[in-house]
Amino acid sequence: MKKMIKLATAMVALAASVVALDAPAQGYPAKPVRWVVGYPAGGGTDFLARTAGAQLSQQIGQPVLVDNRPGAAAIIASENVARSPGDGYTVFSADNGVLVYNPVLYKKLPYDSEKDFVALGMMGRSPLIITAAPGAGFADAKALIAALKKAPGKYSIATPGAGSPHHLALELFQREAGVSLLHVPYKGGAPALQDLMGGQVPLMMLDLPSGISAVKAGKVVPLLAMSGERVPQLPQVPTAKELGFAEVEAYTWQGLVAPAATPKDIQLKLGTDLLKAMNDPAVRQKLFDAGWEARPTDAADMSRYVQSERKKWQALIASREIRID
Repeated sequence: MKKMIKLATAMVALAASVVALDAPAQGYPAKPVRWVVGYPAGGGTDFLARTAGAQLSQQIGQPVLVDNRPGAAAIIASENVARSPGDGYTVFSADNGVLVYNPVLYKKLPYDSEKDFVALGMMGRSPLIITAAPGAGFADAKALIAALKKAPGKYSIATPGAGSPHHLALELFQREAGVSLLHVPYKGGAPALQDLMGGQVPLMMLDLPSGISAVKAGKVVPLLAMSGERVPQLPQVPTAKELGFAEVEAYTWQGLVAPAATPKDIQLKLGTDLLKAMNDPAVRQKLFDAGWEARPTDAADMSRYVQSERKKWQALIASREIRID
């Protein structure tokens, strides 16, 4: 009898623990979800968050409110999210800068990219493209490579900033192609693009969401894509791989994360809802039109991808001796 009583007590305790484990997701979400973006409103990251967030809002029955906190290579936003409650009501558009580059580019960070966040799922990516001002005199990608090899260090190329995915793609391209360019880091993509269109700089490493309107209008000339395959929106543009640089592949990408303390059942719900939202045909089309490629995955696949990116890019940063501070 005593054994039966002990067994029954243990089963009740187990059931109670299961109920307690599931408790955080009971009635979730009961209020709006804050979606933090580390870049200004109107940019490519902001557009992706608002597009996916609008669909997610319909699915969960609560508003998804985008909170733009730009500055310092998204470090300001990263710190804000890392210090936010892990209750499922804060999520964050984390890119390769936040999760891969910043931890080795900066001596000290107010967040830990591996300990402070949990992955919810990948969302999208965009290949980086070498573009030229219309009057720069580059007929095509082969002419560009020939000019760069003939005159090392002569041509300047703009990026949205030191330590950006664009900058790192440039470093990879220079190493693999055996060329040298003068890097001109701007404080953001918009002023860099304006100077490219105005002819103040001849070249720019551009992400398509930031410049698709300028490309379509003929205000900049896309020459070479840093992608594994040709960009669907720009099928006429060859890839670096086609020109013989097999290791040159670089994207800007976005994944969704939450504070590390977020309960696992809420993580699972958010990840499942995100995957559904990113696979919505209307969402995918909107992203395509804006220069994005929808690449939804679950949390486990995102974690594996981030680890592979760290291995690749952190080795490049070390070999090129790149530091921001």
